Amino acid sequence: MKLKSIFIICLFMAFAWSCKDDSKEPVDKNSMEKTEKDFDYNVEQFADIKILRYQIPGWENLSLNEQKLVYYLVEAGLAGRDIMWDQNYRHNLKIRKALENVYTNYKGDKTTNDWKAFETYLKRVWFSNGIHHHYSNDKLKPEFDKDYLNELFLATNTKLDGEAFDVIFNDKDMKKVNQAKGVDNVALSAVNFYGPNVTNADVERFYKNKKSPDPDRPLAYGINTKLVKENGEVKELVYKSGGLYGSAIDEIVKWLEKAQGVAENKAQGDAIGLLIQYYKTGDLQTWDDYNVAWTKATAGNVDYINSFIEVYNDPLGYTGSYETIVQINDFDMSQKMKVLSDNAQWFEDNSPLMDEHKKDSVVGVTYKVVTVAGEAGDASPSTPIGVNLPNSNWIRKEVGSKSVSLGNIINAYNNAGSGGRLKEFVHDDEELKLEEEHGQLADKLHTALHEVIGHASGQLNPGVGETKETLKNYASTLEEGRADLVGLYYLYSPKLQELGLVEDWKAVGKAAYDGYIRNGLMTQLIRLNLGDDVEEAHMRNRQWVSAWAYERGKADNVIEKVTRDGKTYFNINDYDKLREIFGELLRETQRIKSEGDYAAVEALVEGYGVKVDQAIHAEVLERNKQFTSAPYSGFVNPVIMPAKDADGNITAFKIEQPTGFPEQMLEYSKKYSYLPEVN
Repeated sequence: MKLKSIFIICLFMAFAWSCKDDSKEPVDKNSMEKTEKDFDYNVEQFADIKILRYQIPGWENLSLNEQKLVYYLVEAGLAGRDIMWDQNYRHNLKIRKALENVYTNYKGDKTTNDWKAFETYLKRVWFSNGIHHHYSNDKLKPEFDKDYLNELFLATNTKLDGEAFDVIFNDKDMKKVNQAKGVDNVALSAVNFYGPNVTNADVERFYKNKKSPDPDRPLAYGINTKLVKENGEVKELVYKSGGLYGSAIDEIVKWLEKAQGVAENKAQGDAIGLLIQYYKTGDLQTWDDYNVAWTKATAGNVDYINSFIEVYNDPLGYTGSYETIVQINDFDMSQKMKVLSDNAQWFEDNSPLMDEHKKDSVVGVTYKVVTVAGEAGDASPSTPIGVNLPNSNWIRKEVGSKSVSLGNIINAYNNAGSGGRLKEFVHDDEELKLEEEHGQLADKLHTALHEVIGHASGQLNPGVGETKETLKNYASTLEEGRADLVGLYYLYSPKLQELGLVEDWKAVGKAAYDGYIRNGLMTQLIRLNLGDDVEEAHMRNRQWVSAWAYERGKADNVIEKVTRDGKTYFNINDYDKLREIFGELLRETQRIKSEGDYAAVEALVEGYGVKVDQAIHAEVLERNKQFTSAPYSGFVNPVIMPAKDADGNITAFKIEQPTGFPEQMLEYSKKYSYLPEVN
């Protein structure tokens, strides 16, 4: 599971610890501050997107072999970049090639509004890895007409016709992922995990007939396949060498084999070897074997995420999107946050869950703050800020999991500046002061609690199937909300102060509760067009958690809706009672997951997480007009440049920042296009 960055006004700030390690050599603080000050985190802004850049602190502390490992893993990730594009929509690669040909070859007037609209559209397509918005899933609408695009095509000898051209302008395939109730979600989703004419019923029937050799360790059926219908029969196309996406996968394997050759230790090398075997065969038992080995491989300075992982883009939650993140361990920060994983059993034992839903033994939870060295696929340009893997429930229970916080990404958000929205939406000066003094720490701890304790908490009842089978299209938002609730429950707890993580647990907890309710009920709505339902899993979970808590506490005025000067605010009057409400909802969400109660999750999500108060939404959009900062942010990646001797051996590396966003996107298309336009 991954935690996407929350609303832009709550950007995750740098974390200032009160303790220090005097055993280390003194650091030139003025030099550090100058480096931070001189680095420009902002690249450009267009539409609703802000492009940032990040640094790779600690790179110089790696050995040459460790730097090679990072480089090979980054190259392996980028080699599969086009898989994500094709997974997102069947015409994406063809459309991208045509648009990029225009962008690089057009010699006409580039001062017109039409050309500027074309540039913006292409940048939005690049950012979303396709023609559907990366967050809302709506198809992107160009602000130029088809006649102008045809003029550009004619001027640049570009060919794009038929459905691939028409879909840019028509009303077909309007939603990449359609999570609406009462419709055929598969048939109405444009995502390319399913072939034409495949339906919800086809998918559910197909996987219902799949039986794992060991029912207690169910295989991840569907995680690496596309379902198509041929002559009325549903069949799988497997992502593997020699199979679907085979040409890109072969290139991934080439770089993974190089990475295995410079692995830091045997456990790490063995895990990479299993990943290579999985890519070659597509075998799901090998996938599980790899995840077990990867979870256990915790030593070393370098780690990675690579493969078909998160299922948010599948309307039924089976198929994983291609994703890679390459990470360098931040040992200092990881050691300071290790206290959470060390006390995971205490948090489980003292949670408000029903006893039968608690784990007797929480095993193998590791938490690290890491420095990102490169991202691709579903993690780029829009990136998570925290990740907890693997997603398999039985592996989490028997082996454990890895949780990471992407420290340099969070730092880049912090240093990029904000749009000043906070003062507009806080209820009063007290709430503003709490956020300014404690909000960054509260956010960081919520990320850690969400990933380390939240996703590792709870267990399924014996005989209950995986949540993708029982909770279906609501599985992702239920899991993210459940993990959020674990974090919320413990953020307002003296245990955090006892563990030395905070100096004032009440202040931190209040800041966390204020920010969550403010975001869930109001400020995240700037990401939606007026009249839209909430579709994205994380947005849904923030709304249903907040709305349920608001309604539950109405009788005691726990959260008060305040109207002042024509503006709406939500003010928390009783933080202690709100914590009880969060605990009650956590207990219920775990029951839903443990029992596989589809009717209950449908009622929860549809009743509280989908529909938007239109009056408040219109007000929020109006109040937000004064701010120029875009509501979404993403990143270009630093470029790792190898230096070689006369024999072609790598002798050193240099880290460079890309010239700009278009330049990196064009370079990626030139260097990493290993798939045909149609797959």
